[in-house]
Order: sequence, then structure tokens, then C-alpha cells
Amino acid sequence: MTISNGESAKYVIESGLRPEHRAQAARGYWQAFSRKLRYPLGPEQKAIAFVERVLQPDHAISAVSSSGDFLGAAGFKTPNGSFIGGEFDDLRQVYGLFGAAWRGLLVSTLERACENGTLLMDGIFVEPQARGLGVGTALLHAIMGHAAHSELQRVRLDVIDTNPRARALYEREGFVVQDVKKLGLAAPIFGFSTATEMIKQV
Repeated sequence: MTISNGESAKYVIESGLRPEHRAQAARGYWQAFSRKLRYPLGPEQKAIAFVERVLQPDHAISAVSSSGDFLGAAGFKTPNGSFIGGEFDDLRQVYGLFGAAWRGLLVSTLERACENGTLLMDGIFVEPQARGLGVGTALLHAIMGHAAHSELQRVRLDVIDTNPRARALYEREGFVVQDVKKLGLAAPIFGFSTATEMIKQV
């Protein structure tokens, strides 16, 4: 899948992630979600190394400029894997045995199961220089298209209470609230208090 943005072809939306964009995608993912992941995956240098190690390009849709620059990506999760996957050994390789042990426990609290007929969003982010160009909306539309092409019935995502701009985008695109989960005592660790589950039929 390669889709032009249709106006002046400033960027295209592509299935997957180009090999030369892997490192930049890892940095972009960390910058977008570091507030939530600073304790489970920080410090920054190790977090980026871990994300780059475990990300799966075949579980992503990316935006690329007409000159080949990486502009952003949307990841997704299926029963076959997720954009940011990894096993305990990946944590151990980056953080050592002790660091992997307690980080694994924290990361597990954020895990979300895939339901039959549902594509689960696994993060969407846009590079700073590409914001305001409609990249985020285009990536979201591409995720919906991928779900439909895969004969799935719905797309599900979680948006945290400290990201109202993202929630506003999802609501404009027709996502509706399904559930609200409270973190309780874990809120100070992850930097947010509630996560709102939203879905849209495709």
C-alpha cells in the first residue's frame, strides 16, 4: 500500500517501515511516549536502543516525504505480533538481568490483549516538522483501511488523560468511548491517571 496525500504529494503513506527509518522511528516513538514509559524503559539512550531492537516493521504504517524523509508512523497489534514487541531476553540484553526483571513487571501492566475481529492500535506519532500537515489523520485513515482489508470489524485504541489533543482527533474521526480504566496507585509511575478505550467500526 502506497497512498499519496493527494494535494501536492508532499508525503505518501506506506505499509511497513523502511530499514533506513528504523532508528528515527525508535526515537520518534520514545519522544511521543516517554512520559508514560520513562520508568519502565528509561533512561532515554537505553529506551531508544530497546525500541529499535524490538520494533516490527510489518506491524506499522509510515508516512514518508516526497524526498524520502520519515514523517511518522502508526503501529498496530495482532495475535501475530505488535509494532513494539520483544521478550524478556530483549529487556535483559539492554538493561541487564536485574533491570529487566522489574521493568518487565511494569511493562506487563500496560499490556492489552487482542480480541477477535479487532485491530489494536499500538501507538501513533508524527515528527515535529510534519505536524499540521494532516499526517496523523492520514495515518489513522490508513490504519482503518488496513483493518478493513484484513477483514476485521473494528479498530480499538487507548488514549490517556494527559493527551487531550489525540482524543479530540479520535473523536473527530468517529471513535467512541468503550471503557475507562484507572491506574490507581500506579498513576505516578506512568504519568497518567486514566486510559480511555475507544473503538470504531470499519
